[in-house]
Amino acid sequence: MKQSLFERRHQAEWDAFQALLLSLEQGKTKEDESQAFAAQYRRICQQLALAQERTYSTHLIDQLQLLAMRGHQQFYRHRSHLGAQIIGFVLAGFPRLIRREWRSVLIASLVFYGSLIGMGVLVYLYPELVYSLMDPAQVTSMETMYDPENRRLGRFGERDAGDDWMMFGFYIMNNIGIGFQTFASGLLFGLGTLFFLLFNGLYIGAVAGHLTRIGYSDTFWSFVIGHGAFELTAITFAGAAGLKLGWALLVPGRHTRIEALRLAAAEAVKLVAGVVFFLLIAAFIEAYWSSMTFATSTIKYVVGAGLWLLVALYFIFAGRRHAPD
Repeated sequence: MKQSLFERRHQAEWDAFQALLLSLEQGKTKEDESQAFAAQYRRICQQLALAQERTYSTHLIDQLQLLAMRGHQQFYRHRSHLGAQIIGFVLAGFPRLIRREWRSVLIASLVFYGSLIGMGVLVYLYPELVYSLMDPAQVTSMETMYDPENRRLGRFGERDAGDDWMMFGFYIMNNIGIGFQTFASGLLFGLGTLFFLLFNGLYIGAVAGHLTRIGYSDTFWSFVIGHGAFELTAITFAGAAGLKLGWALLVPGRHTRIEALRLAAAEAVKLVAGVVFFLLIAAFIEAYWSSMTFATSTIKYVVGAGLWLLVALYFIFAGRRHAPD
């Protein structure tokens, strides 16, 4: 390609990048501009490499080198702020995002908690219904997990204390797998997300209803109340993210479906980042606190209620004033 054609093709892009650099250097960029910076910087580097390979004029190469050098400085300056950005997201950005996406969160919560509570009540009243979701071996396994005689509760209840770290890893993988499944299936026009919200709600409700019916309510509810504040909340948020993808595909508005999906995914991915954060907390509590039997049920109920209250206050009040995004 001739240099003149190369310049005509990319000059507008170089001018835009130079304007973006100026904004970054003056600290006046908007959030969407900052997010686009990395991709533009990489393109400038690629174009510089092409100009050098094709032995274009020294003037053009110097111009691109200057842009690349300034971009390099800004790129690594912003990367060094990653920790601050993560803290800002946790302290303010995530709860603000949840409040902004309240419609999707509400729909996901109604489907998930509605099916959970409804199935729990039905199984408690009609015990045989539990076998519509689980086979007898699964029911027996569930009863064994929450047997009041166990030294530890939950999966692999008779494990040694030294194995808690292994269970922490297991819970992380299991929880994130459920969350990702619920989110990603939103690409099926939201139907996949609705299915997994409904299925998980029915399954958890069936377990809760059955264990309460047979007299294991104290061990079961004291086990789940702590980490449930984070795990169940995260599942509904993963559902909200999936529904956002599905809605973009169903009702793209003035955009093409691909463009609408891209715009929705930008927000949905932020939701998923918050979901992962909450699932990590849930896994830690489940491995190191929920399964322990040294604490009485009363203590676990008090701690669990406190965690639910903390989560509620976090999403109601966090990020409402001067907090970093």
